[in-house]
Amino acid sequence: MSVVVRLRWLLIAAVAIAAVPAGAQQEDSPTTLTGTLRKARDSGAITIAYRVSSIPFSYLSPRGEPIGYSIDLCKLLVEAIGDQIGRTLAIRWQPVTSESRIASIASGQSDLECGSTTSNIERRKTVAFSPTIFVSGTKLLVRKGSPIRSFRDLGGKRVVVTAGTTNEKAMRDLAARFKIAMTLVTAPDHAASFEQLTSGQVDTFATDDVLLYGLLAQHKAQRDYVVTGEFLSYDPYGIVYRKGDAQLAKLVNDSLRQLAEDGEIERRYERWFLRRLPQSGVSLDLPMSAQLETILQTLASPPDARPVGESEEEGTRR
Repeated sequence: MSVVVRLRWLLIAAVAIAAVPAGAQQEDSPTTLTGTLRKARDSGAITIAYRVSSIPFSYLSPRGEPIGYSIDLCKLLVEAIGDQIGRTLAIRWQPVTSESRIASIASGQSDLECGSTTSNIERRKTVAFSPTIFVSGTKLLVRKGSPIRSFRDLGGKRVVVTAGTTNEKAMRDLAARFKIAMTLVTAPDHAASFEQLTSGQVDTFATDDVLLYGLLAQHKAQRDYVVTGEFLSYDPYGIVYRKGDAQLAKLVNDSLRQLAEDGEIERRYERWFLRRLPQSGVSLDLPMSAQLETILQTLASPPDARPVGESEEEGTRR
């Protein structure tokens, strides 16, 4: 082929490529990133929203570093994001409260919220959730010797809840439904709620049972306080991220499925619920519930092995 003919074909090829719409070229490119993944590639970092006293999910170590079960899982997700975009990512830490955590994700201030956040219909209108990583529910913490044994004993009592939690709504609904004349007060975080109980300002602290066990272990207070009553709510925890981020949603779901399949989620569970906690040296000694075991088994199974239309959470409610 002569040089002139070769140049002519190269020119035709160049014109043909230039004629393809830019959007179509991007859609065909396997490296096109959107949403959080693109943000992470451009900035070199992921911002994790964490809680300071949601023991053992997300709280501060003696050195002031975020640690916990949810924090561990989110660090693994950051590694997966880094592998996906082809670069090592730094983690930026953003403290949040029960009231600010959802807004922190929705506004873009944080990319992942890693704490003890219940996935429910109302919150899913604003943000997205990972598959369930833990299941809990509202119970009552009282001083040993207290006459309170269930929610039916709360008439005339002062009950503290942490502001912005599903527990606050559960207790308000309970009081209205059963016409219980309790006095409901709020505190900004779980540590402050616990302090109101230990200082005698309230008669009971209502929150997720696992968080109560965590606070008791952290403060070595099992001899003085007891978790009591039936479950007053159903609270499946998930990792929170921005709604409408299809690439991140797929990565989160695929990564947690792989972590469940190879047993890594179970190992992290053992680390935080069956071994001694940092600082206190006390274990929650809380074996995995049959419900969470079923959720993780379902999560680890191939999608085509599940009944048609069944999600991980739906499989546990049948």
